[in-house]
Amino acid sequence: MFRASLTDLNAVIAVSRRGSFRAAAIELGLSSTAFSHTIARLEAELGVRLFNRTTRSVSLTDAGRTFVERVSPALQDIAGAMAEVGAQRQTPSGVLRINAAVTAAREILSPLVLEFLRRFPDVEVDLVTEGRLVDIVAEGFDLGIRVENLVPNDMIAVSLGRPQRFAVVGSPAYFARYSIPQTPADLLGHRCVRVRLPNGALYRWQFEKQGESVQIDVRGPITLDEGTLSRQTALEGVGLIFIHEHAVLEDIEAGRLIRVLQDWTPALPKLAIYYPGRRNLSAGMRAFISLAKELATKRSEPANTPGDRS
Repeated sequence: MFRASLTDLNAVIAVSRRGSFRAAAIELGLSSTAFSHTIARLEAELGVRLFNRTTRSVSLTDAGRTFVERVSPALQDIAGAMAEVGAQRQTPSGVLRINAAVTAAREILSPLVLEFLRRFPDVEVDLVTEGRLVDIVAEGFDLGIRVENLVPNDMIAVSLGRPQRFAVVGSPAYFARYSIPQTPADLLGHRCVRVRLPNGALYRWQFEKQGESVQIDVRGPITLDEGTLSRQTALEGVGLIFIHEHAVLEDIEAGRLIRVLQDWTPALPKLAIYYPGRRNLSAGMRAFISLAKELATKRSEPANTPGDRS
């Protein structure tokens, strides 16, 4: 008699989704050895190979594709039934898997995620950051966090309040040596920190005012491949930086950095949490979404940004 556990079946689906035994094992919380034994045992029971394996890649066999196509919907039904029953619990618990852009994760980590963990200590958050926009359902996530205009149309979105902005900032020591730029073109006479994009191109600083858009290919003494590293260079007076506002608001308010050209950096789309539907939400998801709405209300209040020299 054929016997397969949910773990066995979920293992096959995880490999087909991740394309890697190691990544699938991590997702299911199993050791690589135990995971390989699980797949081998299932293949032995079925009498067919489900995966073609090489040292560099894993792919489904024809039998494996048929198996995944038939088993995946059944597992989704089982997961839905279990989630529906589990959602009746009043105390949030379990694991909440969230996929977010890197910049979004940095912005919401302290005010939202860490506050959520303080309020609901029985919940674990698995926060995964990546630049590409993923299918959160297919990848096994509960929630996604992206700017509003990137949220898929078939998802329910909850705005996180205040729009994002970029900021051009430099240290008081820097401005003791250099004049305050009045227009983006003035930046060509300044020392600026350049940022290289993942595709190898250098990022051009983008500005807009009263319908006029300007891109400036700045020059400077250092080029970085991670924009958030530039904050330290600005604090030490190396040059001006172009960075997400939230990353330097505390520095501006404390007078450690001075903001310029604010009238040339208009608001960008707001961040939003999104998820696939209102049915079968776990207690943890409901609590997280509720806290996000609470945060959005606070963030919608006007922000004070002393230290501006626009």
